Amino acid sequence: MTETKPYRVLLYYMYTPIENPEEFAAEHLKFCKELELKGRILVAAEGINGTVSGTVEQTDEYMKTMHADPRFANMVFKVDEADSHAFKKMHVRPRSELVTLRLEDDINPNELTGKHLSPKEFYEAMQDPNAVVIDARNDYEYDLGHFRGAVRPDIKAFRELPQWIRENKDQFEGKKVLTYCTGGIRCEKFSGWLVKEGFEDVGQLHGGIVTYGKDPEVQGQLWDGQCYVFDGRISVPVNQKEHVIVGKDYFTGEPCERYVNCANPECNKQILCSEENEHKYLRGCTHECRVDPRNLYVKEHGLTEEQVAERLHAIDEEYPVKQS
Repeated sequence: MTETKPYRVLLYYMYTPIENPEEFAAEHLKFCKELELKGRILVAAEGINGTVSGTVEQTDEYMKTMHADPRFANMVFKVDEADSHAFKKMHVRPRSELVTLRLEDDINPNELTGKHLSPKEFYEAMQDPNAVVIDARNDYEYDLGHFRGAVRPDIKAFRELPQWIRENKDQFEGKKVLTYCTGGIRCEKFSGWLVKEGFEDVGQLHGGIVTYGKDPEVQGQLWDGQCYVFDGRISVPVNQKEHVIVGKDYFTGEPCERYVNCANPECNKQILCSEENEHKYLRGCTHECRVDPRNLYVKEHGLTEEQVAERLHAIDEEYPVKQS
């Protein structure tokens, strides 16, 4: 029998009216700190969206208290076991939107959204020859893992997705449109927006990738790579049948599933990178980031100017034209 791990990570959201989000956020932060939880929670007039970590007892108490509130009585918690906290601190912040779409005419998912598809229904729908699967996440999330054959929108942020769809509408017209995201919250609004835009057959993966990977019947099939998560774990497995690595090392293009942030704090770009290449390239995504005086890798490893120069020279010898 598998031993239960001492910590858990909760992922959840709910679109429900919250009066005075600022006041709610302040009170909720105090409550979470009293429970000694850690994580990130967003609160808006339209609802709540959060990920928190804590012991089994702490997370049990949190879920019990939330379900006792009529506003969150039906909220679904996605639960992952963990060896330790997935966050370093506890933040609860008020926001104008739970997910940033910045639509002129906002979507209320409780009134308009695409058809919720269970993991099995989504799995079967993906195999329809007339279906097109659109990833509703950011590019770096897609690059680590995605559904086989899913469309990767050329966007840097979620708010750019509607405009990208409008510019590429021809390739989706007359198709069964399927969309997915990590836990489901982005698709609630995005799928509703698609319906409003005139797409007639729109389905969203209910509960997101995290739920899909846990489904005992589907077992994460047709998913390649890992699922990016916004906590200290960085990624979680999805496909229980086979593991296909789709991530590619930023520098060499070799298979890689290890994310790091560029050492230049002004850049902070997330790149897939092996440990060997992290050291070789001073964790800088470009020559400019490697030579930037604020480079954190150089400071963390106490490198001298001579040592930095040696590494830069080795890179220049391999790539005579400086990378940018």
